[in-house]
Amino acid sequence: MKIKGRNKISPEFSMSSMTDIVFLLLIFFMLTANSPNALDLLLPKAKGKSTNTQNVSVTINKNLEYFVNSERINGEYIEIELKKALEGQEKPTVILRAEESVAIKEAVNVMDIANRNSYKVILAVRPN
Repeated sequence: MKIKGRNKISPEFSMSSMTDIVFLLLIFFMLTANSPNALDLLLPKAKGKSTNTQNVSVTINKNLEYFVNSERINGEYIEIELKKALEGQEKPTVILRAEESVAIKEAVNVMDIANRNSYKVILAVRPN
């Protein structure tokens, strides 16, 4: 009596499904990793060079919502949040990202806070 089955087990491995998964992961990480600014702002245009040193970022959008390092905060507590974020920094620097349609007094308010606390301020702009 013959008990051996007719179906043979193939030890071959198909890489096509594995490459599909790796390709999808690559696309996912490319989309999520290239967003230094999570907030979509239309910055004013200017000529000049950009810097790569960034300690704290303050963002003001057209709805007058304030963000410190992409974390939404109340405009009244911006000085407290900046002090917490820049505590212990040797050369504290604030990058101010104010949308083009924001009134200048809102940006000046943040600059005044930085001046009172001896922080350096860099105004972020779009390249011309």
